[in-house]
Amino acid sequence: MATVRDIREKAGDEPITMLTAYDAPTAGIVDDAGVDIILVGDSVGNVVLGHETTVPVSVDGIAHHVGAVSRATEDALVVADMPFLSFGVDEKDSLENAGRMLKEEGAEAVKLESGPHTVELTEKMVQLGIPVMAHLGLTPQHVNQYGGYPRQGTDQAAAERMLELAVKHEEAGAFSLVLEHVPSNLAAEITDALDIPTIGIGAGPHCDGQVLVFDDAVGISEWTPSFSEQFGNVRAEMESAVDDYVSAVESGQFPADEHSHEESDLEDIY
Repeated sequence: MATVRDIREKAGDEPITMLTAYDAPTAGIVDDAGVDIILVGDSVGNVVLGHETTVPVSVDGIAHHVGAVSRATEDALVVADMPFLSFGVDEKDSLENAGRMLKEEGAEAVKLESGPHTVELTEKMVQLGIPVMAHLGLTPQHVNQYGGYPRQGTDQAAAERMLELAVKHEEAGAFSLVLEHVPSNLAAEITDALDIPTIGIGAGPHCDGQVLVFDDAVGISEWTPSFSEQFGNVRAEMESAVDDYVSAVESGQFPADEHSHEESDLEDIY
């Protein structure tokens, strides 16, 4: 099984692959494909649960999905995405919520949407044995503050703040850093400045690895962001299969003789 040390050692060596998964069947597919990291993202809120944002996702909710993914994963590093207000408010609660993902649900690390408020928390978690993946740039839990999902780090001052925070989180013990929706030249500069690997999503080709939402990557989502790519058309396959099922039932083709059986010992009950 991959470890945080394995991921750190890949920095600048070979590309790191990361995909989300929210259930056991998907985790099995991703793991069998040899993906390095499975992120049980709080994106489960809008991808799977029908919410408009990630904000409504709860600790119990993410724990439910982390457990399912962990039980189906043999090789990939499983990272639990800590949901909105589950960290950074009270240190004791933050540590207990993150520790639960490792102790009870089988994750190997947690991801925090990071900022100045998570530097000391990251250090404390690492001291207690909770590996932390930091996350800078577009942090979707701030959607109400942003008023949407705008690109981050687009002016000099913001870029310098992001670089400074990246260095501080590395110094605090984070084993990797997600950079989301930032200019590719900024992502390249941050990657060069760090010893830990950077993993980009909408951050260009210069990061040490890439991450996408599973449903976007395989073509289940109806809409995907401009920085994503559909590597399949699973939605079309699913729609075709459901259409075929409905037609087969309505026409009487399903179930056929091979889909059922008769018990000869049963007496006539009429």
